[in-house]
Amino acid sequence: MKITIVGGFFLPVPAVAGGAVEKIWFRLAREFAAAGHEVTYFSRTWPGFPDDEMRDGVRMVRLPGFTHTRHLPLNLLLDLWWGLRVFLRLPPGDIVACNTVALPVYLPRLRPGAGRAVVILGRLPKGQGRFYGAVPRLAATSQAVRTKIVSENPRLDSRTLVFPNPIDWHLHQREHRKPELLTIGYVGRMNPEKGIELLLQAAADLARRPGLPPWRLRLVGPQTVAEGGGGEAYVAGLRALALQAGANVTLDPPIYDADKLADVYASFDVFCYPSLAEKGEGLSVAPLEAMAAGAVPIVSALDCYADVIRRGENGLVFDHRATDRVRRLADQLADLLVDTPRRQRLAAQARHDARAFDYAAVAAAFLADFERLRSGA
Repeated sequence: MKITIVGGFFLPVPAVAGGAVEKIWFRLAREFAAAGHEVTYFSRTWPGFPDDEMRDGVRMVRLPGFTHTRHLPLNLLLDLWWGLRVFLRLPPGDIVACNTVALPVYLPRLRPGAGRAVVILGRLPKGQGRFYGAVPRLAATSQAVRTKIVSENPRLDSRTLVFPNPIDWHLHQREHRKPELLTIGYVGRMNPEKGIELLLQAAADLARRPGLPPWRLRLVGPQTVAEGGGGEAYVAGLRALALQAGANVTLDPPIYDADKLADVYASFDVFCYPSLAEKGEGLSVAPLEAMAAGAVPIVSALDCYADVIRRGENGLVFDHRATDRVRRLADQLADLLVDTPRRQRLAAQARHDARAFDYAAVAAAFLADFERLRSGA
């Protein structure tokens, strides 16, 4: 097959400046190429990267993009502009996988020879489903995303399938480098929608509780607006909250090297992802990677996590909508810090379950579906 992948407008591929979607789809592109398919990947131009090159069997075409902004309407306008740039360069093919919003709306009608359009829905849709009537396949990262897109456009029911975000499970099978302190971790964007304030407030609660074993909290991730973070003022507020929890709380910059990030995951005993993104979260990669590394996940009660986390079996879920949500989260963290056998049992099951999300399995599922689309099945 001839497969074209269209990335977003604001981050480079390979993901040297962050971006879970960019990391995922470049790896999937290489999996597709290794299986014998002709793969072209459109992404943003970036210093040090040529505009057209072959990399790991994938043709990389880079076009001028834009910097991400705080304003959704402006970002949608930039996405439209980016899609038009890509549209003019699309080669003939069988499949066009779009990690964009606007391009799939008109692509099936105006350039059918580019291939069957596949919309990648990594986050909960915000109304665009009404415009995807001509798209033959929508790939949702979770059942929650699928439910939302079908509610926007019931005609998409039979065309919307769930393909979870994949991880490199084998990368995370390394010896744990546990410090003397039990470590609670977070990896992801330091953005208000991620609920980091709740985690820091829960840490301050833990710091006041007697009888807990020594512990620390480490948060790692992008902080600037351009990288998807909340910006300087927001992060300053997080640091002020961190001071209330004591000296063993650190906020660190993002780590883009996969091996170094895997070492970070390997140091975690518990991984907390307290997202509040009721209208955004699709299925975050970070909890899956933490599970693969042997950390116990604690997540908020967003519907997307129901595909992965089974309460009390391979992780914990706290009610982020409750009025006493900080106490609830602190109670669950405290229980895991104190109860070593339970923590170890949950961690072992989490690691086992995360293997189902390995790249090889997800890539094979995509290729099988692409073949069905190409043949008109």
